[in-house]
Amino acid sequence: MHLGQELLVLGILLVLAYILGRLAKLIGLPTIPVYMVVGLLASPHVGWFPLDFESDKIELIAIFGLILLLFNLGLEFDQDEFFGNVGKLVLSGGSYIAVNMVVGLAFGFWVGWGTREALVIAGITATSSSAIVTKLLIELGRLANRETPMILGITVVEDIFIAIYLAIVSVVLSGETAPWPVIGKLAIAFLFLIVMFTIARWGGKWVSRLMRTKDDELFTILFFGLAVMFAGIGEILGVTDAIGAFLIGLVCGATRFRNRIETFALPMRDVFAAFFFLNFGLALNPGTFPAVVWPVIAAVVMTIVLNAGAGQFVAWLNKLGPQAGINAAAILHNRGEFALILATLSLGAGLDDRIQPFAGLYVLIMAVIGPLLAANSEKIGGVLLRKKKKAARANAKQQVVPRGSEEIALMEAALAGETPRQSADLDDDLEAVALAVPVDTDEFLYGTDDDEVDAAAEQASQQSDHRATRQRDPEY
Repeated sequence: MHLGQELLVLGILLVLAYILGRLAKLIGLPTIPVYMVVGLLASPHVGWFPLDFESDKIELIAIFGLILLLFNLGLEFDQDEFFGNVGKLVLSGGSYIAVNMVVGLAFGFWVGWGTREALVIAGITATSSSAIVTKLLIELGRLANRETPMILGITVVEDIFIAIYLAIVSVVLSGETAPWPVIGKLAIAFLFLIVMFTIARWGGKWVSRLMRTKDDELFTILFFGLAVMFAGIGEILGVTDAIGAFLIGLVCGATRFRNRIETFALPMRDVFAAFFFLNFGLALNPGTFPAVVWPVIAAVVMTIVLNAGAGQFVAWLNKLGPQAGINAAAILHNRGEFALILATLSLGAGLDDRIQPFAGLYVLIMAVIGPLLAANSEKIGGVLLRKKKKAARANAKQQVVPRGSEEIALMEAALAGETPRQSADLDDDLEAVALAVPVDTDEFLYGTDDDEVDAAAEQASQQSDHRATRQRDPEY
């Protein structure tokens, strides 16, 4: 086999991805859209680049990228955080996902591409990229913010939702229409989920014994082999390779070797995932964009509006103010790898060809808008809430005036020889006025429950310390 030319072109593309990635990071953008754009430039459908590359050359490597993306997602899932605060997390994350999924499903039907396509479109538009969200929280220095525990909780619930959603979607995309085969496949999918979650929750120490080795090379081969093997098992069982990789990652994350696995798995994920996004860009055809440009614009507007409302709602549930809701909505706008995974699955299932360009263009736009909104959310909040601040301060000044006026009136009455009201009544009046005066407008914006604020700040600080000790660098 003579692959000199292919290797040369692929090497040039990766170096170009590095250069553009450095430029993107200077303005605060993630690398996902960069890899997609590089793939798009080299696509045989484009002809803008003097070099082209066929996607089938790196198809297997791209699959490894998909497997490692989901494996690391399962690996980073914090079971203690989830089960320790499950009620509040499910309420916040569940309501956020429910709002986005219901409207996203209605939007999918409105597009009119088909029922199965509507289900995929709902998943594409409804779920955030948990890794981009985590990375932005770190880079923007917001780990100690009041809303950060709420945001992290939503991403944790989204991870669980993705596992269940993929299991359902895999059955729907299989094309089965008879009820009993569908029920059987769903039963197998959920049994697989339950068994793996059970092992992850209570079998961590037993799995640790199986993974015990001091040799780094053999250790790396072991967990990579497990990821690939369970991806294959998931594919055979009909729950997709992605969910199989996620579940074995969940199990490995429950062992005492979690940090050691991350040390080797994160660089591997970054390299192989670059091939996945590059391969997705290679498969895009800009000629198909005009057919999806208006649905994509509508989806982007829908996502922004929904997230703004959902952010305020979950902030209210957690007794936080409007600014916290704006921060949460802005950072949860980010869409990424899961949308592209769904598009890849839909292509393999023979769904409408417009799904892939829809997902590609949607992710490209949201991957630019999301970080920019997140970086400027506090400025946006300052502008939107400025009128409320001024109104609160004006109200405070107006409420102070009657106190002085009443004191002057009482003094004049005393000088005129009239009988003043009892001092106890005056004290009650003054106390009522004092209670009516807002002491701090920041409390109006961020919430007034000091105990809950202190608890949230402490939780966020602990999470920050925990993540720092694990030395992760989430990108996808």
